[in-house]
Amino acid sequence: MDQSKTPVLDALAAYHESGQTPFTPPGHKQGRGADPRVRAVLGDAVFRSDVLATSGLDDRTSSQGVVEEAQRLMADAVGADHAFFSTCGSSLSVKSAMLSVAGPHEELLVGRDAHKSVVSGLILSGIRPVWVDPQWDPERHLAHPPSPEAFAAAFTEHPEARGALVTTPTPYGTCSDLGAIAEVCHRHGKPLVVDEAWGAHLPFHPDLPTWAMDAGADVCVTSVHKMGSGLEQSSVFHLQGDLVRPEVLRSREDLLGTTSPSVLVYAALDGWRRQMVEHGRALYDDALALAADVRERIAGIGGLRLQGREEFCGPGRAADMDPLQIFVDISAWEVTGYRAADWLRRHHRINLHVADHRRISAQLTHADDPETTGALLAGLTDLAAHAPQLRTGRPVDVPSPSGLRLEQAALPRDAFFGPTEQVPWEKAEGRIAAEMLTPYPPGIPAALPGERLNKAVLRYLRSGVDAGMLVPDAVDTTVTSVRVLREDA
Repeated sequence: MDQSKTPVLDALAAYHESGQTPFTPPGHKQGRGADPRVRAVLGDAVFRSDVLATSGLDDRTSSQGVVEEAQRLMADAVGADHAFFSTCGSSLSVKSAMLSVAGPHEELLVGRDAHKSVVSGLILSGIRPVWVDPQWDPERHLAHPPSPEAFAAAFTEHPEARGALVTTPTPYGTCSDLGAIAEVCHRHGKPLVVDEAWGAHLPFHPDLPTWAMDAGADVCVTSVHKMGSGLEQSSVFHLQGDLVRPEVLRSREDLLGTTSPSVLVYAALDGWRRQMVEHGRALYDDALALAADVRERIAGIGGLRLQGREEFCGPGRAADMDPLQIFVDISAWEVTGYRAADWLRRHHRINLHVADHRRISAQLTHADDPETTGALLAGLTDLAAHAPQLRTGRPVDVPSPSGLRLEQAALPRDAFFGPTEQVPWEKAEGRIAAEMLTPYPPGIPAALPGERLNKAVLRYLRSGVDAGMLVPDAVDTTVTSVRVLREDA
C-alpha cells in the first residue's frame, strides 16, 4: 500500500477547504461558540478540526471509507492482518480483546501483573480469571512478566481456558518471551492477547524488543499516546490469524466504544503511522543513541543505581527490556521514589514516569533531545545533593512474593457488585476485597475485587500511603479503611 497517504488528514484538509457549514455536533461549531478564554489556551486549530467522523469528515454513509482506509494502512505498516482505531485508549481496547476471546464465567489465563483496565474488563464481563504468577526478583522487589512455563502449567491445570493475556512491555519496560508464550497457546489451539500498551513503537526499529505480531500473538493492544505521537486516548489494536474473528473483535469494540469518536485522535494516529514508516528507523536510531548517552551520564551521579537489561533480564527474570525506559534505584539514599518525584516536579518542573518505593524512571521517546535530557540530568544531579533532606524514616513494608499473592475467593464481578461495607484497615485481614487497591502509577492492583486480603498487602498499602504512594481508585484513598464484601453475603 502507498504509505505516504494519510486518508484522515487529507479528508480533514478537504473538509476545511470545502467551507462546509455544520448543523451537527460538536455544538461549538468549529470554535465559534467556544469561550474565547478557552480558545486562548487550547488554540483555534483544536476546535476547527474537532468535527464528526460521519456527516463531517466523511458523508452520512461513510462512502469514502476514510477511517477504514487509514486502518488498512496501519495494518499494512506493521504487518498485521487487521488494525482497529480506538479513541478511548487501550483501557477500552484490551477489554474488547478480552471479550473477543472469553465470555461470562469462562476462564481466561491472565498474568497477575495486569493493568487495572484488565481487572475492569473482568468485572464488566464476568470472565473467570486464572491468574498466572509473575516472576519475582527478591533482590530488587520487582515483578517481571510470567514465564512461558507458567502459562503452560496453567493450561495443563485449566484446559478449558479460552486463551491467555499477558502484559508486555510492563510499565518497567520489561518484556516476556512472547514467542514461547504464543507457541504454548497455539499448541492448545487458544489465542494469545497481548496488552502491549507501552510498545506502539516496537515495530519500527530492529534494536527494540520484538513486538507482539512478530512474536505470533493473535491480538495486540497498543497505546500510541504512550510511546508514539498520538494524542491522549489514542489506541490501536491489531489482529492476525484465525483464532479470533475480525467481525467478533469489531463487534466487541462497538459494544464498548464511543459513538462519537474524536477525529483529532484519528488524524494524529494517521499521521504518526506515516511518520514511522517514512522516518521511524532514523528517529529511533537517534532516540536509542540518546538513551545510551543518558544512561552513561546517570551512572556517574553518586547514589544513583541505573537499572537496565543486565539487572532486569536473565533466567527467572524478563526476556528483554525497552532501553528507552530509564530506571534508577535510589534505595541507597533511603528515599522513596514518591518523594524524589515530587521534589523534582516542585524544584525542576520535571515530571517522571513511574515512581515506586525505591525507584524513579524517565520515559524517553523519539521526541526527546539533548535539551530535555539535559534538564533531566541536571535535576537528578541536584536531587543527589538534596537526598538527605528527603528521608522520612518511613520505609514501605514490601511483602514477599507469597505475601503479595492473594486468594481469588470470588469472581471480580460478584465481589464488586455484591453487598459491601467499609471496615478499618486493621480489621480487613481475611475479608474479601470489593474494590481495586492500585498503587498508581504503574496501575497494577495490589488487591482486586474477589481477593481475600491479608495483613502483608494491607501493611504494604498503608505504609506506602504514609510514604507518598497514591491509591486513587480506593473508596478511601488513604487506605485507613477498605471496602469489602459483607460477611453475610
